[in-house]
Amino acid sequence: MSKTANVAVVGATGAVGETMLAILAERKFPIDKLHVLASERSAGGTVEFRGREITVQDLATFDPTGVDIALFSAGGSVSKEYAPKFAAAGAVVIDNSSAFRYDDDVPLVVSEVNPEQVKNRPRGIIANPNCSTMQMLVALAPIHRKAGITRINVATYQSVSGAGRSALEELGRQTGALLNFQDPDPKRFPVQIAFNLIPHIDDFLDNGYTKEEMKLVWETRKILGDDSIQVNPTAVRVPVFYGHSEAVNVETSQKLSVAEVKALLEAAPGVEVVDEPKAGGYPTPVTHASGTDPVYVGRIREDFSHPNAINLWIVSDNIRKGAALNAVQLAELVLQEG
Repeated sequence: MSKTANVAVVGATGAVGETMLAILAERKFPIDKLHVLASERSAGGTVEFRGREITVQDLATFDPTGVDIALFSAGGSVSKEYAPKFAAAGAVVIDNSSAFRYDDDVPLVVSEVNPEQVKNRPRGIIANPNCSTMQMLVALAPIHRKAGITRINVATYQSVSGAGRSALEELGRQTGALLNFQDPDPKRFPVQIAFNLIPHIDDFLDNGYTKEEMKLVWETRKILGDDSIQVNPTAVRVPVFYGHSEAVNVETSQKLSVAEVKALLEAAPGVEVVDEPKAGGYPTPVTHASGTDPVYVGRIREDFSHPNAINLWIVSDNIRKGAALNAVQLAELVLQEG
């Protein structure tokens, strides 16, 4: 592959696709030719990229010949149908859905954690992890490398943008309705999301956990390459527009002090420590994460109920680092192969 690439963005009119385009421009990704693709419903419209308008093409009729890198963010069913076609035509596919994450011959990669895995792609497909796993492991990987994580207890507080544009619209609509003493009328979520919390993301499985919760288990083990790590997850949808938060308790084989954990995190790529025991001395989705790239970590403290455990509060923009940014970072790694 040359120092420039022909790039396709599939699902370009969605929230993640739009952010992928913005990040490609911000990071000055060396594009020779850009194809923006979506469903027939969106085809014929335009998107702006680097100051010019680009026509959206219909994915169903697009010929992928000549595409070097394809960034997919159009849902699992679309990825299953079209990603193999792009790969067969010679493209490296970076897929943001869950379609291939658990396949043994598809690497699941966080750019700051296991970047070397991008080369292990016999099918020409690289999987982007789930947003909640992504931000957690950017913070936890240096701890695991230093002291060996044995167990993770995590409760996620996930913004509605993780459920797509219709979820953003529902939160806005319900908030306005309730402030005007009107019925919130839930449609996108099973119950009211405005001024509420919903301990239910994705489908319930036979073990009582949701699929979103089990993604934290499956993906953590695959990315860190350690099936012995125990993960106890609870995923909650919260009335926040952008930015996921996580309360994480980590048990390690070797004891780490708060000072050691802070030093590890301050040296870790993609992490910003915001940790002062005072009002506002911690990250939140609104004041830190929304619209920015880092994974923020605060409230770092020893678990006084366990000899080898640390508590962390982890916050990141789920659309940027949780999806679009990592995909572009993986594309940069592919381009570097030269």
